[in-house]
Amino acid sequence: MTRYREWDLACKVYVGNLGSSASKYEIENAFSKYGPLKNVWIARNPPGFAFVEFEDRRDAEDATRALDGTRCCGTRIRVEMSSGRSRDRSRRGAAEGSSSSRGRSGGRLRSRSPRRSRTPRSFSRDRRTRSESRERY
Repeated sequence: MTRYREWDLACKVYVGNLGSSASKYEIENAFSKYGPLKNVWIARNPPGFAFVEFEDRRDAEDATRALDGTRCCGTRIRVEMSSGRSRDRSRRGAAEGSSSSRGRSGGRLRSRSPRRSRTPRSFSRDRRTRSESRERY
């Protein structure tokens, strides 16, 4: 059996948001209604996604449209045609290669959320409020 990364990309479907107890039988049962399957691979570490390979590209596209957002294996699944690119953040920086493609950050991923101060706002606000109220009386 070929590895899921070597499957025909035109016939490969990504299945996301699977529960950790997803079974190959449940996935085969749901997807085989749209055409013959060649392969089914379920991630176990970390769990939560799978890949399904159809024999025909059109069957893969039909299954993607029909099953996206439906319930399977106990959760509402996300189904889309596989892009062939890894979603693993740790691999993304290494795969980009040259420093020109990484930009100034040197390949590090930066958080979009603003930095927080070490003193919680509620603490500093409470102290100010108490001291101001003492001075007024």
